[in-house]
Amino acid sequence: EFYRKGRYFYREKSLTPEEQVYYVAELIDRYQLYSVEDPLQEEDFKGFAELTSMVGKKCLVVGDDLFVTSPARVKKGIEMGAANAVLVKLNQIGTLTDTLQTVRMAHSGGLKTIVSHRSGETEDSAIAHLAVGVGALGIKTGAVGGERTAKLNELVRIEEEL
Repeated sequence: EFYRKGRYFYREKSLTPEEQVYYVAELIDRYQLYSVEDPLQEEDFKGFAELTSMVGKKCLVVGDDLFVTSPARVKKGIEMGAANAVLVKLNQIGTLTDTLQTVRMAHSGGLKTIVSHRSGETEDSAIAHLAVGVGALGIKTGAVGGERTAKLNELVRIEEEL
């Protein structure tokens, strides 16, 4: 973690939360980033909202730890404008019903969804079906490896059937 005691620590400097917002916005502009995931501390809904207001038309501001696939946190994020995309992890909240509730809430609030793997994944390809089934913008599978390739191969099979 690079956030400790109210500051963001880098090799040569430390930033306040407000400075971090501007620093991330600068990086987005300089490198034409398509998305940033959890660029701020997970409780900083206000900072996420400020960043999304600044860059949300050109970049996805994705909440992972910000939302933790929780309907209550997604609702708060929508109300505050605290992101424009949510990372959805099927086994993070507990049940498929809760996951689908989170996805419906995100979509109804104008947020994009990205279905993601979790650390310690198996070759089970259920998240490929979830991503397609809920109309997610994308899927996050991580670096190429057996358990990740299984999910990508399943997406190819699904596409062939559609």
